[in-house]
Amino acid sequence: MKDVAKEFYWVAKAEEIHLPLSKLQIGLTVKLPLSWKNHPFLFNRVEIKEEAQIELIKSLGVPYVILLSGQELMPEEVEEVVEEVVEEVVKEVDLKSLIRKSLRLSQQRFVQCVNESRAAFSKIGSDPEGAYRSSVTLVEEMLDNMLEIDTPFLALVSAGESDASVTQHGISVAVVALMIAKAMDMSKSDMRDIALGCLYHDIGKLKVPDIIRRKKGTLTDHEANFMKMHPNFGYDMLNKSGLYDQAVLNIVLHHHEFIDGTGYPDGLKGNKIPMVTQVVSLANDYDRQLWTESVRSPQVALGYLFKNRAGKHSEALIAVLVKILGIYPPGTIVELTDKSVGKVMMTTKEVKQPQVWACKPDGSEAALRFLIKEEVFIEKVLKLEELSEGAMRALQADMGISFYFSGVPS
Repeated sequence: MKDVAKEFYWVAKAEEIHLPLSKLQIGLTVKLPLSWKNHPFLFNRVEIKEEAQIELIKSLGVPYVILLSGQELMPEEVEEVVEEVVEEVVKEVDLKSLIRKSLRLSQQRFVQCVNESRAAFSKIGSDPEGAYRSSVTLVEEMLDNMLEIDTPFLALVSAGESDASVTQHGISVAVVALMIAKAMDMSKSDMRDIALGCLYHDIGKLKVPDIIRRKKGTLTDHEANFMKMHPNFGYDMLNKSGLYDQAVLNIVLHHHEFIDGTGYPDGLKGNKIPMVTQVVSLANDYDRQLWTESVRSPQVALGYLFKNRAGKHSEALIAVLVKILGIYPPGTIVELTDKSVGKVMMTTKEVKQPQVWACKPDGSEAALRFLIKEEVFIEKVLKLEELSEGAMRALQADMGISFYFSGVPS
C-alpha cells in the first residue's frame, strides 16, 4: 500500500498542499501563489534557508504557500493531515482514474508552457530582461514537473497545431532533452542550461521570412542557406542582451552540429561540442522528424536516426533516447491482439501493454484502454494509410506529436 500511496502522492501534489504561513520553517521548499511581478524573489519557487526569507514571505499578504518539498520537517499534525489525504486518494481513486488525470494534467501543463514560451518570445525585442525572467521561471516550472516524482514517463500531448510552431517544438524538445539529462544523472545546472537552450534554440527562425520558413516543398539552395542561418540569428538576438550564460548561447548556436563534423554552422567535431549541446542536438533531430510529412510516426522517426544519423550522434546518447521512448513511443499507431487499433498515449514499464486510445477498425467504440488490465498486447505498428477514415478521426491520427512529462507508471 505504501508504494501505491507514493505514486498517488504525485496526484495529491497536483491538487496542491496549501501550507499556512505559521508553519513556515527553514528547510522547506515552497512555491508562492503569486505572479513573478508581485514578489521580490527571482523565482516563484523558494528554498527557505534563513529566517529573513520567512519574514519576507509573510509580508507579501498571501494566506498560504504551496509546499513542494521538506515535508519530513513539518510538525507531526501537519504530516498526519498529508498522510490522510494520500490514504483517501488511494481509497477513492482507482488506477484508471489516476492515469486519466495524469494525461489531462500533462496536456494542460504542455499548453501552459507553450503559452508562457510565446509570452517570453514576445518580449525579446522590447523587454529582454522580462523575456529572460519569464523564460527562467518557465524552466523552473518544467524542472519541477519532471522531478516531482522519482520516475517520470512521457505522455502524448498536442497544442492543437498541424505544424509545429517554434514554441511548441521548443517545449517538446526540452522535455525529451531533460529526460535524457535525468537518465544520465546530469546536474541541475546543466538541466537548466539544456531547458533554456531548448526553449530558444529555434528563435532565430523568426528572422527567416515566412515564405521560406513555412514552405512545404523542397527549399532552393538559396532558401536552404538562408534557413541554415537561423542558429546565428538566434545567437545574436540573445547574445546582445548580455543575460544568457555561454552554455545556453552555445546550444542556440550549435544545436545542428554533429559529432562527425557534418553539421552547421561551424562544422564542430566530437568533444568540441559540449555534452549539453549534444543532448539538445539529438532531441531536436528526433522531434523534427515527427513533423516531416514522410515520417509522422515516433517509431519511424527513431528508425530514421539509426539509418541516417549513424556516427552523427553519440551511440550512448541514442541508447538513452531509445530507453526513454520505449519500443512504442507515445503517438505510435498500433494494432492490438484483439484486432482493435489504437494510439499509444504514454510510456510504461510494460512495453507491449501501454495505455492506448483505441477503437474498432471502423472507428467505433473509441476509449482509453489499459492493456495490462485486459491481457491484450500490441500486435504490430500501423502506417496511417492502413487506418480507415473512421479510425483516423477517432484516433486523431494525423494530429501533431509532442511530449510532456507524466507521473503515473503502469
